[in-house]
Amino acid sequence: MDITKEGATRRRRTKIVATLGPATDEPAVLEKLIAAGADVLRINFSHGDADEQRERVARVRDTGRRVGQNVAIMGDLQGPKIRIESFVNGFVSLVPGQPFVLDTDMDPLAGTAETVGVAYRRLVKDVKPSDLLLLDDGQIVLEVEAVSDSRVQCIVREGGELADHKGLNKQGGGLSAPALTDKDRADIKLAAELGFDFVSVSFARSAEDINEARTLLRAADGHAHLVAKIERAEAVQNINGIIDASDVIMVARGDLAVEVGYAALTGLQKGLIRRTKMRNKVSITATQMLESMINHASPTRAEVSDVANAVMDGTDAVMLSAETAVGNYPVQAVRTMSEVCVGAEKHESFRRATNYRLEDVFERVDEAIAMASMYIANHLRVKAIIALTESGATTLWMSRVRSDIPIYAFTRHEATRNRVRLYRGVYPAPFDIVHTDAATVHLEAFKVLREEGVIAGGDLVLFTTGEMRGVQGQTNTLQIIEVPQEDAASGGCLG
Repeated sequence: MDITKEGATRRRRTKIVATLGPATDEPAVLEKLIAAGADVLRINFSHGDADEQRERVARVRDTGRRVGQNVAIMGDLQGPKIRIESFVNGFVSLVPGQPFVLDTDMDPLAGTAETVGVAYRRLVKDVKPSDLLLLDDGQIVLEVEAVSDSRVQCIVREGGELADHKGLNKQGGGLSAPALTDKDRADIKLAAELGFDFVSVSFARSAEDINEARTLLRAADGHAHLVAKIERAEAVQNINGIIDASDVIMVARGDLAVEVGYAALTGLQKGLIRRTKMRNKVSITATQMLESMINHASPTRAEVSDVANAVMDGTDAVMLSAETAVGNYPVQAVRTMSEVCVGAEKHESFRRATNYRLEDVFERVDEAIAMASMYIANHLRVKAIIALTESGATTLWMSRVRSDIPIYAFTRHEATRNRVRLYRGVYPAPFDIVHTDAATVHLEAFKVLREEGVIAGGDLVLFTTGEMRGVQGQTNTLQIIEVPQEDAASGGCLG
């Protein structure tokens, strides 16, 4: 069952997003990836056509059923192609001080050491002399000298080798490309068709980008949660609106670091994670977390520290990209990520009074129940929290409060079980509350956790549910229950 791997054994709270690709297409590798600890599997719409994505989704669903584990699927929209085109020889070497031209009208395959095509046709309208343009994650720096109808004439300030299709950013932001392209709109329909659990919007600039994606998704009868990828300087400026419009925030540190500057990135990452949690949303920290493991079986010490710091900052999830999609050690990368997360979580401070939202006045009963549960969990020797839930909202609110107490989302809905795989410290369990006798619901839930070795007789468990069973948003009851001994007929309610 699902909670065996994440609940009773490792008890890792931080979740892992692993990107699928050629390295994971073999069913045996995919099964090992899930067994190693992947909670959410990401499909990058930048690579592969619709039929390939359908095949990948089918493999994931089949593998999940075979191993008896819920695995969420995330579709990552490509977004606008803000990148250069190709060189005749595949790459060029640029020298500081040399002229170099970006041309939106030239043959996309005819790039040379003097000029290269650009896929983003609005570039000439978005830049002016003295602007700095950053290529290949900031490895190449160009200063704009002049702009004409289709040509941006530059001087190379930082040189090096530049290969085909590398990304292009403007330092400080300001590229006006819309977040959603026609391809993205088609991929949103595909995500709805395939029942994706999450859809990521690349290069989001404002809440309007997320709202547009949600409208398109719902129109296609899709119910995925929306992930806003924070990778533009404009997104940082509009962050509160973006968080409120989204379900999840991804700190996409590659393009973000290029636009805001590397020195600002660490503080910004910590602030984004904290702000997202305070607004009751979920956070993912991404980009180059174990980059060296694309080609090596073990990470660098700097990468270990990077992952650990994100965990200790309170991120809900950490993400692997090329490490699992095209790397030589995809399973080992997930296993390593899991081990680092567990190690970092041992150094967090729990069981302490917290001031999280103590001054807030709650408008919803179920949210108040969730907050009360976590206050008790941090002040009483509780072994587990069981939340009977329809949408997973109660467990989301609970997971915003730091605690070492595992939260089990007992739900009859597969979509909810998939979704909570991304919530820190929350573990899904299939449970049909509608068809369970109300008089024995506690015992039935305890039986599930007993079988997985999570609880035993005499343990205290927090139990939340609603009087109107099977209705979303109706959680209104919190109980503290002592788990009965094996031969006892019922549990004793302490409050």
